[in-house]
Amino acid sequence: MRSKDKISYFYDGDVGSVYFGPNHPMKPHRLCMTHHLILAYGLHSKMEVYRPHKAYPIEMAQFHSPDYVEFLQRINPENKDLFPNEMARYNLGEDCPVFEDMFEFCQIYAGATIDAARRLNNKLCDIAINWAGGLHHAKKCDASGFCYINDLVLGILELLKHHPRVLYIDIDVHHGDGVEEAFYFTDRVMTVSFHKFGDKFFPGTGDVKEIGEREGKFYAINVPLRDGIDDSSFNRLFRAIISKVVEIYQPGAIVLQCGADSLARDRLGCFNLSIDGHAECVKFVKKFNIPLLVTGGGGYTKENVARCWTVETGILLDTELPNEIPDNDYIKYFGPDYSLKIPGGHIILDNLRYIQHAPSVQMQEVPPDFYIPDFDEDERNPDVRVDRKAFAG
Repeated sequence: MRSKDKISYFYDGDVGSVYFGPNHPMKPHRLCMTHHLILAYGLHSKMEVYRPHKAYPIEMAQFHSPDYVEFLQRINPENKDLFPNEMARYNLGEDCPVFEDMFEFCQIYAGATIDAARRLNNKLCDIAINWAGGLHHAKKCDASGFCYINDLVLGILELLKHHPRVLYIDIDVHHGDGVEEAFYFTDRVMTVSFHKFGDKFFPGTGDVKEIGEREGKFYAINVPLRDGIDDSSFNRLFRAIISKVVEIYQPGAIVLQCGADSLARDRLGCFNLSIDGHAECVKFVKKFNIPLLVTGGGGYTKENVARCWTVETGILLDTELPNEIPDNDYIKYFGPDYSLKIPGGHIILDNLRYIQHAPSVQMQEVPPDFYIPDFDEDERNPDVRVDRKAFAG
């Protein structure tokens, strides 16, 4: 058992100030909320906090096609209508809109994951955290599912410079398709994704039968799950699979994508994990004492995203956090109870907490019964319908 882990944490305030547009579920503002909650709990004093470099186009092109990176750099809300063909080719539009400072946003979150991998490679930390990262759907030549640049692939490529094998684990409610696809033909990266599958749920991939090909055959593991999975079922599966994977694969580094849309009551998700249940995965992976890069991912009920990633930062720091949220710039979002933990379970059951137990009713005169004619059930012909008028009274 090594002594206390050294943790590097990456954050740039500009990452939370971009706006995907009205009615778009992705709210980067959740990153500001997470950071301020981490500050409010004093967790920053237990980590090395860094502002990441902005990834250069040439760094992004380690995975992405140079023409795609160049187009992302060039496009903006003012000129996008001049490039309808390229917008379609690169899958930019409704899910992946072009917004103000979009390329800088990509540079920040991708730069942070690359920096995190480099610090791990140079043994400057044991665990590196980038809650702005984890955009696992982006492909080599196009955007997908709110993701433009796949920081996870870039981070893994960096780790592969120093480690013969890297394990990628994904607990987002959506399949980690972009990362799986990038390493589908190699045994140097094992990808393990736990996600909702079926019912045309995005992105539609991640069947248990998808296992990798050529040198990568059996190095892609998909754990397709149904709606409503709870803590005990999810954690039982997670522990059994991940412990076996680590034992057999023996990775030199682990990348853990902690998408928070697998929490109960997420705007786009359909699982019933509590924050404790989600965080249990982080706690379990930490125990292997293998260099660990932790990222964010999905998560569309932003106050719960901030709660979740703050709890998980605490776990990575071996710090128990009081349940009452301290005062911070975003305190109003955490009402009415201002508590850190949210339970799992269905929103309907949760709403029942707010009703009065067996509410009393003021006594009144009992109204008379309606007159219902007597019928002898045995004498009735079962093939003859009862005349409605008999009940008209």
